[in-house]
Amino acid sequence: MSGEAAMNTLAPESIALAHNLACALRQRGWMLATAESCTGGLIAATCTGLSGSSDWFDRGFVTYSNAAKRAQLGVPEHLLAAHGAVSEPVARAMAAGALQQSLAQVSVAVTGVAGPTGGSPDKPVGTVWFGWASADGVRTERQQFLGDRDAIRCATVRHALAGLLRLAQS
Repeated sequence: MSGEAAMNTLAPESIALAHNLACALRQRGWMLATAESCTGGLIAATCTGLSGSSDWFDRGFVTYSNAAKRAQLGVPEHLLAAHGAVSEPVARAMAAGALQQSLAQVSVAVTGVAGPTGGSPDKPVGTVWFGWASADGVRTERQQFLGDRDAIRCATVRHALAGLLRLAQS
């Protein structure tokens, strides 16, 4: 499946989630920032695909490399060296950094192994760490998704949006 086909497969559920998220963020007067690694901007693209998203979407950071995570989000080198990019501490730092480097009140960060290569026994293909940040702090979660690269990335987008929606509605 091509990336375009993946977006078409992803679209109905993810667009519905993004629409509900937009309503919840508008209701609170909140803006959103995204910090994406393994999804390469798909979360931001899903959100900004909605008309009027400038009311609630501030910015998206695509920080695929460790250098970008450090430069754009302030992820400390020692976290990357000690834990690797696909880890809870890095997801936490990415989410916090997205808030600090934006005008947003809520952020989501994703870092994972979309495959088909790059996996290890500790972090097999499909491993994704999420971070959701707001003024109340950062919540993290690890998921293990199945499927090919596109399926993993699509599942990551849906899970990230669902987590944002829960946060915006709490």
